[in-house]
Amino acid sequence: MRSSITQQTQLLTCPQLPLGVYREVAAHLRQVEGVDARPIMRSITPDPTEEFDYDRSQVASLQIEFADNITDADRRWVKSILDYYARRYRSWEVQS
Repeated sequence: MRSSITQQTQLLTCPQLPLGVYREVAAHLRQVEGVDARPIMRSITPDPTEEFDYDRSQVASLQIEFADNITDADRRWVKSILDYYARRYRSWEVQS
């Protein structure tokens, strides 16, 4: 059964997650039909008001796009992938 959800974009972040792990998560999510995902890199121009943090990720967020015809089962699959990485590293934070 297909749901009638409009196309949706979600931005998630995990501030200390390494670039390689973001890429791995995106690759896993792209295996789900109707889902596209990619890491959004931080600006290379430093913010003078922000203090440098060695532990901060190079990635600003993970952009996930859902097709309008994604199934409920595929949404659950996406959730289980994200939950796996949240348990292994840290909880995801939703960005607006």
